[in-house]
Amino acid sequence: MCALTLPIVVIVAAIVKASSPTNPAFYQQLRTGQDGRRFRIWKLRTMAPDADDRRSELAHLNSRTWPDFKIANDPRVTRVGRVLRATSVDELPQLWSVLSGAMSLVGPRPTSMAPDRYAEWHRARLAVPPGVTGLWQVVARDDPSFDRRVRLDLEYAARRSLLLDLEILCRTVPSVLRFRGVR
Repeated sequence: MCALTLPIVVIVAAIVKASSPTNPAFYQQLRTGQDGRRFRIWKLRTMAPDADDRRSELAHLNSRTWPDFKIANDPRVTRVGRVLRATSVDELPQLWSVLSGAMSLVGPRPTSMAPDRYAEWHRARLAVPPGVTGLWQVVARDDPSFDRRVRLDLEYAARRSLLLDLEILCRTVPSVLRFRGVR
């Protein structure tokens, strides 16, 4: 799969770089995976390089509950970034994390917060590998509640199977094509 996506990632990275020549084409961030292990996630850059620094000034616009952060029509997202997010192409570099074993195709989305920042009951979501997509993405992607997201992650962990993974992967495609959860 990575061999198929590599040309797309290279072309899109060149477009991202051309749209902002002094900034990197990729964004990296530490995320928390299975058993609380931290790993580096890579995405195609969709935001201005100072986006993380501007979170506090834009906190009043956050439509999600802690620790998630999402703003409708986020001013930090670039023109190219809007297209990448709408099509989920910005997520393609995560397939390398799948190949390296840090992630799975299906599982709870990894968060950027350290495991000790989770509420005790939230930590149970760390019992399974994090995924590029998951139950939350296909059932309640627009739900702003982190607790609901964690409940769905725990449901996934309890019911985890090849059949459920295939169902989630099949439901992810139409979800992406309908631009669900994209702002």
